[in-house]
Amino acid sequence: MAEIAHHRLYGDIFTAIGATPFVELTAVARPAGVRLFAKLEGTNPTGSVKDRIVYHMLAHAHEDGRLMPRQPVVEASTGNTGIALAMIGRRLGHPIEVVAPENAYPPIARLLEVYGASLTWTPAAAGMRGAMREAARRAAEIGAYFLDQFHDAANCDTHYDTTGPEVHAAIPAPHVFVAGVGTGGTITGAGRYLKERLPQLQVVATEAHPASQVQGLATFDDGFVPPLLDSDLLDAKILVRSADAFRAARELVTLEGIFGGVSAGAVLHAARTYADRMRRFGGFPSAGEISIVCVFADAGWKYLDSPLWLREPGADEDLEGIVWW
Repeated sequence: MAEIAHHRLYGDIFTAIGATPFVELTAVARPAGVRLFAKLEGTNPTGSVKDRIVYHMLAHAHEDGRLMPRQPVVEASTGNTGIALAMIGRRLGHPIEVVAPENAYPPIARLLEVYGASLTWTPAAAGMRGAMREAARRAAEIGAYFLDQFHDAANCDTHYDTTGPEVHAAIPAPHVFVAGVGTGGTITGAGRYLKERLPQLQVVATEAHPASQVQGLATFDDGFVPPLLDSDLLDAKILVRSADAFRAARELVTLEGIFGGVSAGAVLHAARTYADRMRRFGGFPSAGEISIVCVFADAGWKYLDSPLWLREPGADEDLEGIVWW
């Protein structure tokens, strides 16, 4: 039996953000010669990678005077960023308002209420861009600070300063780095850090298929590309349907005991797809193994009310219209 690591005493909830664990995936199906390593961002305090960026973006805004003490903060989000902001912003003394499209997963309202944030819905047809416009309008109207995760460079800087170094320290020479594209912050910040040190590293973006809406993953079929995304860093982009993400998420919890969110399933599906492509079309070493780092952006407990864990025929397809976080 593996030795249980010693627990660390944290000074406050903010010092518990980041330094998330890695787990090698040894039970899920994968191509021969491939080692998969998962970085479990669901162990952050509110259960997602977004704790990292929200804390650092607010801290930087405080430091340079853009955010005043107790000033309201508004942000557009389909879930994880809003939840992270609700907890961290409240802990820092800021009233929080989250703007979300109506097709965001319904429990977001309950979670935001628990953390004391207010929620404004926008039409589903307007998508995230509509929610962003409304958030900016609301911030201007009430004198609030607009967090603006899609444009603030501190988003990428957070992952350059924390996520990238954590990957490099744990797995010094991975061959492939796979992460989802939501704001573009994780894959741009961490990817840039890693490629500066490992020029041969292949950075693979996981994107929602245009016919699907895997929350936490952007789909660019409407022409919106996250401004923070540095496409020059990318070696490949894998489109993932919701049904494939659901199946991989169920495989993770069944075989590995990892209760990951929908985007974790999408990243696992993308990593295996890319590894298979390398083996079939070149890029796979003639001898030895390749290692792939997968960023699992959140945990699955937020999805307990959904039927995605069911294995009934057609269950996955029935969930395609929901924006998942």
